[in-house]
Amino acid sequence: MITVLMFLGAIAFFISIMFAPSRRTRIIAGLITGIIFVGSTVLITTNFHDHFGMKKVTTTKTTQIYSASSQLPIILYQPIGTSGKDDVYVYRTNDDSAKTTHTQTDGYTTNRVVKTNDTKATLTTKETRWRFKNKFYRLLFAGSKMDGNLISRTNTLRYPKTYVKLTVKQAELLKKQMKSSNAAAQTALKQQAEAFVKAQLQSALQKNPQLSTTQQLEIAQQAQQQFQAQLIKKMLAQAN
Repeated sequence: MITVLMFLGAIAFFISIMFAPSRRTRIIAGLITGIIFVGSTVLITTNFHDHFGMKKVTTTKTTQIYSASSQLPIILYQPIGTSGKDDVYVYRTNDDSAKTTHTQTDGYTTNRVVKTNDTKATLTTKETRWRFKNKFYRLLFAGSKMDGNLISRTNTLRYPKTYVKLTVKQAELLKKQMKSSNAAAQTALKQQAEAFVKAQLQSALQKNPQLSTTQQLEIAQQAQQQFQAQLIKKMLAQAN
């Protein structure tokens, strides 16, 4: 709306100066249309530069995420620069899909990784954006494309403490190692994993025989992740 007023003010100013029937009319019309034009220009400038008519709005959203690998508990990331502040993290949003997504690579985003005692990984995104203060300003600056402009974003990725942090390069190396292992070795690893989980579960039941089925499943899941984490670290050490 303000843009339309600015153009109409400019056209009206030109017409009033060039075609007004008298000097008095020319001055009055020129003054009014000039104020409309200049005022509109100032409002557009202050809205763009100083976010006039806008306020900061912060939203927070938490969703469950999954390891970038459907088989291994890993925190996959691509290093960017040397500070570590701009590293890009890769994950899946659906456990039934192999499709991965990643954190943003713009200059507004900060990524944080936190290890927890939970068995599930989550992503909490906190965003601060510019929003119009009310309907009047939204109508006044309609078409300005300022509404929703991002100010800052913080991604907090919370992973179980058993997850292993790997670069994309390390993950590719690990994948090659796993593919090169024969069937006998894979069977042996599977048996070791089952034995490890069973031992951890039995130990937990000895300490607390009243564990519910849900609690037992969580302990088994943590034990599975712990075994896989140890395996990942061992294979990477051998590769180096």
